[in-house]
Amino acid sequence: MAANSKKILIVDDESHISGYLSDILSEAGYKTITAGDGDAAMKALEKENPDLITLDIEMPGVSGPLFNRKLTKKGTDKTVPIIVITGHPGFKYAIPNAVAEFDKPFEPKDVLAKVQSILGK
Repeated sequence: MAANSKKILIVDDESHISGYLSDILSEAGYKTITAGDGDAAMKALEKENPDLITLDIEMPGVSGPLFNRKLTKKGTDKTVPIIVITGHPGFKYAIPNAVAEFDKPFEPKDVLAKVQSILGK
């Protein structure tokens, strides 16, 4: 992995999903950080300054939409692209500033292609 690789914050309460995404993205050369809920994601965001966020909608505690509202208040939503990955297809548009939405189960190649189109390879 290159020292200057882009960072992706993966926010999902299902550890098998965040681990799977992390494996896919790490193999493609990105640095990944995972968070199990919106609170952990906010801390990781401030510490790691990611280049992109993948965001689940329904999580315990701070949900995806609530996390996004916190980002909007900080102005971070304008600078860090968000890709929604959710098991609730009806809610995938709950993040109006998302650059893409994917339903679970997702095609890894489709998510990776979208990430690469945003961040570069």
